[in-house]
Formats: sequence, C-alpha cells, structure tokens
Amino acid sequence: MTTRPIWNAHLAGVALGIVLLVTFLATGHGLGASGTPTALAAVASKAIAPAATAANDYLGPMVAEGSAPLSSWIIWEVIGVGLGALIAAWWSGHLRFRIEGPGRFSGLGRLGIALAGGILSGFGARVSAGCTSGLGLSGAAVLATAGFVFLIGFFVTGIAVGMATRRIWQ
Repeated sequence: MTTRPIWNAHLAGVALGIVLLVTFLATGHGLGASGTPTALAAVASKAIAPAATAANDYLGPMVAEGSAPLSSWIIWEVIGVGLGALIAAWWSGHLRFRIEGPGRFSGLGRLGIALAGGILSGFGARVSAGCTSGLGLSGAAVLATAGFVFLIGFFVTGIAVGMATRRIWQ
C-alpha cells in the first residue's frame, strides 16, 4: 500500500476546532478522555470489592444504584477515537506496530517509561479534574480560567521535563 501524506497541522487544528464545536452543540459537553480509565476502574473495583467500592467517596457515586458508567458518553468517545485513529493510520498507509522511545532502552524499558508517564499523566488528570482534551481544549474553548491555567502548567511542565530528559532521547 502506498502512503498518503499526513494532514497539515493547521488544517488538523481547524478540523479539531470544528469537531469540538459540533460536540458541544450535539451533546452539551466537550471532548475528554481521562474519565474512561476512571469509569473502568470503578467497574472493576465494584466487581472485586463491591462493599468497599460503594463506601468509597470517589468511586462509590460512579457505581451507585442506577448509574451505568460503561454507557457513559466518554467511554464511547474514547472507543471512537481509537477506532478512528486505527482506520486513519491504515487508510494512509502509516499503520505500523512498534514500540517508540529512546534508542538506548530496550522494548521493555520503553514500555516501562510509557507506563510511568501514563500513570503520572493519569494522576495529574484526576487531580486537575480533567485531561488535556477535557480541561485544556474544552475548558479553554468556553473561556474557563481553569482551562488556561491547566494549559500553561501543562506546557511549562512539558518543557521542563523535556529539557531535563533530553539526553536520553539523543
């Protein structure tokens, strides 16, 4: 299969803005993703320890009687994003299965770095009450102060960590 060029970053940014606007108009809320692992954790926790989960102030309301965390919009959004990305990569001829990361680490080391980064990002998303798409894009789109504070902190932290770890990527 021949490869097709990836989208221009400016065109992709405009398309993302249109998708965000349509999402607000169609559903009443913006984009997000970090609620998905939280909903999955709540369901798994209820299956393993139902009494402890129900008594937990954080997870309990998510699995309370009458709630259905797996039918939440955010679960279906993340599934759609994953499938859309897979289809787009395949269609463009860029679909490859590989483990990215610094060349000085083995595949297992790269997976460890990715896991650590994912855990830190997930923790940060829950502490800040949103991820880069939920709090950053959607929050800033409605001019929420928290969205702008989050984006500034996100970029400053990213630059600092990038500078501190740049040697392992060379």
